[in-house]
Amino acid sequence: MDLLRFITAGSVDDGKSTLIGRLLYDSKSIMIDHLEAIEKQTKNREDGEIDLALLTDGLRAEREQGITIDVAYKYFSTPKRKFIIADAPGHIQYTRNMVTGASNSELIIILIDARKGVIEQTRRHSIIASLLNITHVVVAVNKMDLVDYSQDVYNNILIDYSTLAKQLGIKEVTYIPISALNGDNIVDQSTHLPWYEGDTLLNHLENVSISDGINLTKSRFPVQYVVRPQTEELHDYRGYAGKIISGIYKVGDTITVLPSGVKSSVSRIELGGNEVAEAFAPQSIILHLADDVDVSRGDVIVNDKDLPQVEQELEVLLCWMDSKPLAAGKKYLLQINSTRVRSVIKDIAYKLNVNTLEKERNIESAGLNDIVKATIKTAIPIAFDSYKNLRVNGGAILIDETSNVTVGACMIQ
Repeated sequence: MDLLRFITAGSVDDGKSTLIGRLLYDSKSIMIDHLEAIEKQTKNREDGEIDLALLTDGLRAEREQGITIDVAYKYFSTPKRKFIIADAPGHIQYTRNMVTGASNSELIIILIDARKGVIEQTRRHSIIASLLNITHVVVAVNKMDLVDYSQDVYNNILIDYSTLAKQLGIKEVTYIPISALNGDNIVDQSTHLPWYEGDTLLNHLENVSISDGINLTKSRFPVQYVVRPQTEELHDYRGYAGKIISGIYKVGDTITVLPSGVKSSVSRIELGGNEVAEAFAPQSIILHLADDVDVSRGDVIVNDKDLPQVEQELEVLLCWMDSKPLAAGKKYLLQINSTRVRSVIKDIAYKLNVNTLEKERNIESAGLNDIVKATIKTAIPIAFDSYKNLRVNGGAILIDETSNVTVGACMIQ
């Protein structure tokens, strides 16, 4: 059974948490004791209905304010597929949280309030989705019950968003009219929307193709650990453990170890304690090489057919996540997969206005939640791909050396 990671996004009070609660509730993915606890917390509501948003809004501040602050992850499954949902905040000041939640997502559900249509936050979240190269976009037009399930209202929103999607280069968009509160078109087909002939939201999530999320042509194997037991039985054993993030590896393949550029070939592959002839992404394996070459954690073993870039200077789109400003000359640790190196911010080219996509030049520093184009210089060369071409080897983070806190998320250009 495969796994779909998706994120919900939208403006405040668009019903993201209620939507996820409805998905969990109607698909019977809630533990009885959890459901009883939610029922007790909402027993004083006038309508007597349980507040499904409380299934994701777990922080006390979230419940008091009726908003989502942190990214909440929920897990559920159906007979067809497993799911991990990231419920991202809608507030502008939590842009970094949305970027964090979306960075590993293959699909995004953008909620639009049927009464308000396409607004600034819709544009903001759609722009972030395009920057993060999320290929599957679902536009869920929520609160259709508050506009009398009007087809005209839905069609006008579809026309408006289609224009925005074209501007951003978003190619695959699915539109679904829903009411998260009442459960219309979430799990079961709604009788209130006879004019809509498409899938329900859950049906779409179960059947959307996500195979394009795994690249099997560019072979990338970041080494996480060098296995050297040095026991009597395994005196000469030397294996390189890690996860294949893309591509296929076969016994006999000619490989290059980066950044050193040393060449060798694959002599053995271990998967789950057994020797296999080949392995592919996203399997975790132990790789053995024919030659005793210098390989350590952070090195990347790649197939000779399609090499990544190896440079000391990276151009990145960077979402800043720290209250302390980012400025040229500041030093951080840069981590991409298992590679961690010292780095310095060489310059900041511009700040991206995530509402209009305008590039604001002559920027000396970046503040919390800003997205900027920057050049980073690393202490040693590192192997990478552009985020657009290979997401799993094109994303990096910046870490504060003193506090060890992640302060920036990078998309390598």
